[in-house]
Amino acid sequence: MLPPVDLRPPFGISRSSHARLCVTDLARSRDFYTSILGLVVTEEDADACYLRGLEEACHHSLVLQRSGEGGEGGTARRIGFRVLFEEDLDVAYRYFADQGLPAAWADAPYQGRTLHVSDPIGTSLELCATMETRPRLHIDFDLHKGASAQRLDHFQVLTPDTYGLCAFYSALGFRNSEYLEHGEELLGAFMYRKGTCLDLAIVHGSGPRLHHFAYWLPDGARVSQLCDILAGAYETDRIERGPGRHGITNAYFLYLRDPDGHRIELYTSDYLSVDPDFEPIRWNLHDSRRQALWGGHAPKSWFLEGSLVEAFDGGWVKVEESELQGLPAYVR
Repeated sequence: MLPPVDLRPPFGISRSSHARLCVTDLARSRDFYTSILGLVVTEEDADACYLRGLEEACHHSLVLQRSGEGGEGGTARRIGFRVLFEEDLDVAYRYFADQGLPAAWADAPYQGRTLHVSDPIGTSLELCATMETRPRLHIDFDLHKGASAQRLDHFQVLTPDTYGLCAFYSALGFRNSEYLEHGEELLGAFMYRKGTCLDLAIVHGSGPRLHHFAYWLPDGARVSQLCDILAGAYETDRIERGPGRHGITNAYFLYLRDPDGHRIELYTSDYLSVDPDFEPIRWNLHDSRRQALWGGHAPKSWFLEGSLVEAFDGGWVKVEESELQGLPAYVR
């Protein structure tokens, strides 16, 4: 049973926008994301590198920050969402404050007014309405490298309270494309705002943790090409899972781990969910096709591991491993 969705939410989130990650070796991480994934450097300095996909006009969809400036390497600082209008930021500030959740204005280079907030389990979020733009490079084929990643698609987070977190984002207008249940227990909610399958996936696990963030590729051939590139670079150990095809979302996928262990999904072949009468698809835990219609079994690390999340006021959110005792057998 899914929580009700507020189709007229208090403020308008339009899509997943960007992620901020802490890394230990900025140069090494930059090389991975540009040479292997094919992201483009928009701006960089000694402490941060701002990257975007080939079809993205906005200044950045991924910010790598040297860990000495922002916490432990392998920590996710924030995940970002765009709102529709400037006034949505003021409404969001009051909304989070009224919910007893932290909210504060922040300065973020290359963005307009930026609001830092936290969801109920401690995932640090960043909201903005505007961002500087640069020319799209999707038809500048001579500049394409690696997997030719086109755009940021979605985030997946882990939480011990899937239903509660799904209810929180449902109240903000997120709808479900698909969901996973075991009896009456909600184990996974695959939620969207931009009219594709996903902007945010919420899955039962030891959290808060960022399980992965995903970049969309133009076609499945790029997934195979990426595997060849990794083989040529003697870096196939970065492949954690795949290639394969999910039952949930129908996506053709490959999961990699970056030099700090952050998990990235390369993702394509999903579907649109723009019609207002679209009904979410229910999956049962015992249907093995939910994880993969085909492809190898996921390793245990894929279920249990994720990036630590930086706390709203610094440090990082403590994750109790004892939470695993309450999880279903398929993730233990």
